[in-house]
This record gives sequence, C-alpha cells and structure tokens, in this order.
Amino acid sequence: MGWCDDSRSRKYNKEINLPTKFRAEKLYRKDKIYDLFINIEYNYKPTKKNKGSAIFLHLANKKYRPTKGCIAISKKDFLKLISSIKKNTKISIL
Repeated sequence: MGWCDDSRSRKYNKEINLPTKFRAEKLYRKDKIYDLFINIEYNYKPTKKNKGSAIFLHLANKKYRPTKGCIAISKKDFLKLISSIKKNTKISIL
C-alpha cells in the first residue's frame, strides 16, 4: 500500500496499491513509523492539485528526526492520544 503524492495522478492524495507509475509514499516501512498513523485529511475533500498531500500523525523514529510535513510522536503518546479520539474528532494543527 502507498499514498499517492504525485499531482499527475487521478489518485493524488489517496491511498493506492503499489507498484504504480506515479510517485507515492510507501506505507509499509522498515523503520515502522507508519505502523500506527492517522490521516489528517488535509487537502482531502475536495483534493486540489499541488496543494499538499499525505499529512499524517504518525510514530516518531527513535531520534525524533524531523518529518517532511507530518506530525510525529512517540508510540506511548500516540496510544494515549488515540484512546481519546472519537468518530467525529477534529485534529487541528496550529
């Protein structure tokens, strides 16, 4: 599975099957940062080309290195947070 971040694709900013001829973020990774993630749904409905895609709240790597636009937190904090999220919860990034 992957997330298409190639604005040339009609599947831009959507989950897709890999391989694909378009650029996409792999959701299965050796570093396990996407083992748990929440799609923030930025630029999601409607999707506008070249306005950004694949913004997730996901697990941080062990050294808390910067992401390329996502929000990354420890697994411990992620599990605390997820227990308070309901179906209609809105996540705002300030």
